[in-house]
Amino acid sequence: MTMELRGARGEGFATIAADGRVLDSWFLQLSLVEEAGKAATVRLTTDEIIGSLGEPADGYARHDDIRNVDIVPIRTEIDSLASAPTDVHDAYLRLHLLSHRLVQPNCLNLDGIFGLLPNVAWTTLGPCECCRVPEAQMVARKRALAFEVTGVDKFPRMTDYVTPADVRIADADRVRLGAYLAPGTTVMHEGFCNFNAGTLGPCMVEGRISAGVVVGRGSDVGGGASIMGTLSGGGKERITVGERCLIGANAGIGISLGDDCVVEAGCYVTAGARILLEDGRVLKAKELSGQKGLLFRRNSQSGALEATRRTSNWDGLNSQLHG
Repeated sequence: MTMELRGARGEGFATIAADGRVLDSWFLQLSLVEEAGKAATVRLTTDEIIGSLGEPADGYARHDDIRNVDIVPIRTEIDSLASAPTDVHDAYLRLHLLSHRLVQPNCLNLDGIFGLLPNVAWTTLGPCECCRVPEAQMVARKRALAFEVTGVDKFPRMTDYVTPADVRIADADRVRLGAYLAPGTTVMHEGFCNFNAGTLGPCMVEGRISAGVVVGRGSDVGGGASIMGTLSGGGKERITVGERCLIGANAGIGISLGDDCVVEAGCYVTAGARILLEDGRVLKAKELSGQKGLLFRRNSQSGALEATRRTSNWDGLNSQLHG
């Protein structure tokens, strides 16, 4: 995929800890721009943020004494998305661009993002420093306020920042901010989608879409299925799944699939796996990466991994579920 060379601008609110550290940034107005100003984040006045976001923004900026944070209005500008992020505001704006579907996965630079983002306690009242949680819990309970820690991580769940109306997400905890979910996509309870990954059309996701992975229109990632990403094990190869593919339950791939491929349930195809072809040749699976119309299966008698040309189509996605 081609790297996005344009810049970006966003207005919203940042959560600032007592020591000045930025815990998160929430952008409610954002866009790609041909020519951004100097890459920077500036604090906005009340009039400026209301002018950008409208009257509902009035009064949102405040000091939260439960979490001991300040919520401040900001504008962040990025001069080029091809350059690496420089701070927390910059990183969050890039993740918002992905989840708002303004930029596709692997089309903007996220180098070093783990080192920029703080590890945060995500609570029902918003992000909180981990060391502050016990005191915040006591203050909240004295005021009869619900205070639940939903996770401790560098990345929040997507739906706390971006909630698209044209997708289904059964368990919001399993989709990270920075996921790109195309209209018509369904992520079921056991499905998962990481940041800088997602779907390019209506898809059924009951398995794992790891960082860097892109799944094409009309494909189904079955229950318990896994697609290798680029975060663990030193993997540099970005895996793509073509259109109208089926990865069966508890199956997995470490190679790309072209259009109209099927991986049999329970069959895991790693790049180094040796695959028996119909003509008797044996190749490493990576030599078949990206080829169209293949069925990967394990021979139930010999145990050999096989790849054959498909002679029939699977039934495809249920149009009533993904319309």
